[in-house]
Amino acid sequence: MKTSLRALAVAFGSLVLSSTALAHHGDADRYVQDVSVVSGTIVELQMTNPHAHIVLDVPEAGGKIVRWQAELGGPQQLIKQFGWTPTTMKAGTKITMTGRRLKSGAPYMNLTERANIVLTDSGKEIYRTENYGQPPPKQ
Repeated sequence: MKTSLRALAVAFGSLVLSSTALAHHGDADRYVQDVSVVSGTIVELQMTNPHAHIVLDVPEAGGKIVRWQAELGGPQQLIKQFGWTPTTMKAGTKITMTGRRLKSGAPYMNLTERANIVLTDSGKEIYRTENYGQPPPKQ
């Protein structure tokens, strides 16, 4: 009885972990394959797991300000590959980012592939994925 309960617990745990990993890592075709460029002013850098986020205000035609979010890799990746800290991007910093927008048109961008971030005032690139500048995958 003890062995069957243990086997059941292990099977259930494996199922939960595998379904969580699959649900998290697939983007379910939510993003446009072509990249877009957006420029705005940093409101906040959120160094949280599993993904860091940038919150920024982007001016649109006519002067309306739209609050955007951009999803990056995890904080550990940003620290290790780019030397980022929670204060790397301070509120008020102007950036230009290239990434994939949500198909819904919501102000949200994925920066985990074919993406980069440039400090607008200096032109200094502070983030670049390995496949930045490459064409979208063939469908």
